[in-house]
Amino acid sequence: MRDQSGDSRGVGTRPLAGLSPRAERRLLAIFPLVFIAAWWLGEELALFAASVLFPAALALHAMLAPDRPAAIPAPAVAPLDMPSTTAAGGRDALTGLATRSEALVRIARMLDQARISDRVVTAFYIDLDRFDSINKRYGLSTGDMVLRATADRLRAITRDRDLIARIDGDAFVIALAPSRRPDTEALIAVAARMQKAVSEPLSLERGSLHVTCTIGLCQSDRAPSRDAQALLAAAEAASDSARLSGPGSLRSFSPRMKRDVERQQALVGEIEAALENGQIRPWFQPQMALDTGRLAGFEALARWEHPEHGLISPAQFLPAIEAAGRNTRLTEIILQHSAAALRDWDKAGVHVPNVGINFATEELRDPRLVEKIKWTVERYDIAPARISIEVLETVFTQADDDVIACNIRALAKLGFRVDLDDFGTGHASISNIRRFTVDRLKIDRSFITHIDTDAEQRRLAGAIIRMAEGLGLEALAEGVETEDEADELRRLGCRYAQGYALARPMPLADTMDWLRRQPGIVAEGPASTPLPGMPGQKAG
Repeated sequence: MRDQSGDSRGVGTRPLAGLSPRAERRLLAIFPLVFIAAWWLGEELALFAASVLFPAALALHAMLAPDRPAAIPAPAVAPLDMPSTTAAGGRDALTGLATRSEALVRIARMLDQARISDRVVTAFYIDLDRFDSINKRYGLSTGDMVLRATADRLRAITRDRDLIARIDGDAFVIALAPSRRPDTEALIAVAARMQKAVSEPLSLERGSLHVTCTIGLCQSDRAPSRDAQALLAAAEAASDSARLSGPGSLRSFSPRMKRDVERQQALVGEIEAALENGQIRPWFQPQMALDTGRLAGFEALARWEHPEHGLISPAQFLPAIEAAGRNTRLTEIILQHSAAALRDWDKAGVHVPNVGINFATEELRDPRLVEKIKWTVERYDIAPARISIEVLETVFTQADDDVIACNIRALAKLGFRVDLDDFGTGHASISNIRRFTVDRLKIDRSFITHIDTDAEQRRLAGAIIRMAEGLGLEALAEGVETEDEADELRRLGCRYAQGYALARPMPLADTMDWLRRQPGIVAEGPASTPLPGMPGQKAG
């Protein structure tokens, strides 16, 4: 039992007062000698006197002598390679990893060692993709579980002498101990190992969760300056640059990245005006029937025509729209312009079967989504079947989300087409495909590239095409870049395709000339009229 002073020893084992620990040990060591000598010299009477009088004298001394203050233990010295939990910033309470301030201290120490040995320190900035949506959808407890699991997985693939830290809410840093300068391929392999560890599925009560991460890296000899703060900031800038290319990307730091990130932040500030002033509109990429060469429809793709910078790449502005929280507004604009385009094509006497529009996860979770889409098509007098709701395959892995499931089923019931986009990159089950009344599988471009020369690609794409046929679904190949790829898809029995080999995305004003060159596209009836924005007519 522990007494109130915090000493774990009982009262009966109180130290001999007034004596040093060393004197206590010497005195206790002679006890047996005193008893043996008493027995040898005086037999029973001497032995009795020694066993009673000698302890009594010690007890009396302990009672009369003042208490000796307890010794203060010497502070423990942390090993050089291990962070102290009491250092500035300490340990992260959730993951047990070092915090930003502790990471800076340790990275500075690593850099000092690297200078002495003429070596480099490599920092990896690991940012979990769409972590906010995980918290919103599954709750903060699941988000905490993801962070703990990520920390454990990163620990498992690093060495004791490397640093792992949780820098911000969903951002981690790994700094490799000083080493000879690794080549680019080695660094890519290390980063890929990190991404693979993070992306292992996490088991939930109702299914599994797949987390991806974006990574930026920087080596100390390429950082703006040789200090810990500069190295960490450079790795973070590389991560920000990677995020512009989408989830799961990887970038190594270069000086121009800071300018790119600053430009990206400037774009975020211009997004609102660009959306409302008509700078961001859909361009339309044709989808063709490979067996007949006829138009099967268009996909509406957002494009930003900036008054100063010209056409801005979607890879640049789409992350800015997401960062500004304006994805829903973007889709509303694309849907409205697409419905208006269908109406105008009809008036011009050309027949466009349908237009595909991409919907993000957060939009599909909107309880008012069905009502808003229905109102738009009724406003432009467009049949629901002429609008294809393109849903990423990863959304179909979230079948337990009741709002998303209800919205997709309700749209299908109203007659809207449902396309499963980027098929092959997620984990959608056949039961979910049937459950949501999917009309078409859009085979991801990663299965199409080099299909004419790569036998493995042909086998994979062929298997998807046969599966779609067996389920009674259409199959459309995305990203067809060459005529040879189109020919191979035709031979495999894929009926539809889109890509640069067939036609590039084009603004609405350019579609009419393109449409008139296609066989069987002009409808019978009144003479066709130019589309809004065509020469000879003011843009509507």
